[in-house]
Amino acid sequence: MPKTSSIYTRVEPEIKEQAERILTQLGIPVANAINLFLHQVVLRKGIPFEVSLPPDMPLDYARLSKEQVNIELEKGMDDVVAGRVTSAKQVREEMEQLRKH
Repeated sequence: MPKTSSIYTRVEPEIKEQAERILTQLGIPVANAINLFLHQVVLRKGIPFEVSLPPDMPLDYARLSKEQVNIELEKGMDDVVAGRVTSAKQVREEMEQLRKH
């Protein structure tokens, strides 16, 4: 019989409840889900899913190197040249529409 070891961790109560509801629907106890996760970490030698920031997250230019800032500026210029731009007037109008809803 395999030995067992305990893991104690703090999690956000709302996230825990949401995860428990989903796992219950799948018929998987939380402890089994955690065990599955840990097995996958070992098998894949890393986290078994992509960990990244959402693509629409604004860049923190203070954390970018000079080279990275230049790359972002070049992307912006490419958008201008290709006509992928939005006027300030259009942005204001869209913001007004969002405020009304």
